[in-house]
Amino acid sequence: MDSLFVNSLLEDLKNSDETVREQATKKLWRIWYQQKGIYGLEMIERSQKLLDSGQISKAEAVLTELINEQPDFAEAWNRRAFLYYTTSQYEKSLADCLMAIQINPVHFGALHGMGLSYAALGEYAKAIAAFNRALEIQPYSLVNQKLILECTFRLS
Repeated sequence: MDSLFVNSLLEDLKNSDETVREQATKKLWRIWYQQKGIYGLEMIERSQKLLDSGQISKAEAVLTELINEQPDFAEAWNRRAFLYYTTSQYEKSLADCLMAIQINPVHFGALHGMGLSYAALGEYAKAIAAFNRALEIQPYSLVNQKLILECTFRLS
């Protein structure tokens, strides 16, 4: 991964021009998905097709296999976190988000997922902290701003 290019894209996320931000976001997701080449991408796509067709345990098995084979693949952890979140397994989702962030500290998707998991568990202060970390990377993210307001309201 070209760190200068990634750093440039991360800077673009802070640009006032929405088109620049959207392009940078798409490019970062592409880099993250393709981090482990064709095999990693195919496994993630396979798991998504299984998830979309309701074969949740098979999708989980594909992602777990990928994680076991390539434990430094942040997007594999993030995708499994998403699977766990969508099946209301918030503790497991949170653990996988934390692994994705440990591998890739600027993974705004995993930070967002971490915030969603904390909020689902009723840990609103921790959710706010996660959404704020995501906003440090993507300051124009309206969804994270909205979720911070919702969590703040729930705390009061």
